[in-house]
Amino acid sequence: MVHIAFTGGGTGGHIYPGLAVASYIQKQGNCRIFWIGSNRGMDKAVVEHAGLEFFGVPAGKLRRQVSFKHGVEALKVGAGFFAARAILRKEQPRLLFSKGGFVSVPPCLAAASLGLPVWTHESDLSPGLATKINARFAQSIFTAYEETAAFFPASYQDRITLAGNPVRPEFRSADPLQGRAFLRVKEAERILLVLGGSQGSRQINQLVRETLGELTRRYTVVHQTGLEQGWDLEPSERYRPYPFFREEMPQVLAAAELVLGRSGAGALWECAAAGRPMVLIPLSGSGTRGDQMENARIFAKAGAAVVLGKPFGTEATPETLSATIAAIAEDSALQSAMAAASARIGRLDGVQIIAEKILHWLE
Repeated sequence: MVHIAFTGGGTGGHIYPGLAVASYIQKQGNCRIFWIGSNRGMDKAVVEHAGLEFFGVPAGKLRRQVSFKHGVEALKVGAGFFAARAILRKEQPRLLFSKGGFVSVPPCLAAASLGLPVWTHESDLSPGLATKINARFAQSIFTAYEETAAFFPASYQDRITLAGNPVRPEFRSADPLQGRAFLRVKEAERILLVLGGSQGSRQINQLVRETLGELTRRYTVVHQTGLEQGWDLEPSERYRPYPFFREEMPQVLAAAELVLGRSGAGALWECAAAGRPMVLIPLSGSGTRGDQMENARIFAKAGAAVVLGKPFGTEATPETLSATIAAIAEDSALQSAMAAASARIGRLDGVQIIAEKILHWLE
């Protein structure tokens, strides 16, 4: 039996796409797949829930600045390197596939030190610091967007494969009627799905609070509020708050007519796989490197999304949000065009492209 190591974590966006690739490989070949992730946080629970073996290692956040606190994080990276190296030496995988995030750097460095092939995937338009480090040692680099190749040196180009973002196959074949049954929303009702991420988005949640009367004039609003919000708006016939969607997410998304949310790579590509039009409010400011802004621009340029935010010429206010959603809701031709543009992006099947290339290499 062939052994394959996967790594990545810190957020769901660095775990769920990798799990989708792992599942495809397991269905096609006689492989044992195990995951190396952070020994703190959500990684272990998510990976083991998917049925994979999990090995935890110390994980330090990568910083460009120098300080005592950042020195402590660097020590964690070092400890993670030695822990991952011991795991890889013992388990003897044929290759290590990285889905990115700061958690992935120590295992990738450890694999390279042992002469194990490293394969890595970047979800966003521009590579983050972890991918920039991992790509130095990577035998194969997968990107979500064709434009991403330009961010890498010329010497890397023959190692780059355009793959899109891996999305669970359920998002491509989900039944909207099952989604409506779960939500208890009648078939005739139009659904606006609001996604603020697993932890919730204070900005989006506040905008929903201030515009709910306008939004529910046209839609039944299904709102993923986030696990940490302590949300206090009561459910009603036209408003359905949920802390978080899990296995039912593909069906819920299939039932939605329009999606309002951030522009993290994972959620964007799930919407694209389902062919859903979007209104996006990217995360911006000092707490982000700007990846959501870049992702949103790609989808807006393709015609799949309308983006609200100062850099896009329209502030995300209750008034602009209400007007934007009303304009899309009342223009069936625009909505159809946005949905078609979204589906065109989503046709690129990252799971199959990455998994088939790994399986071919293992032959």
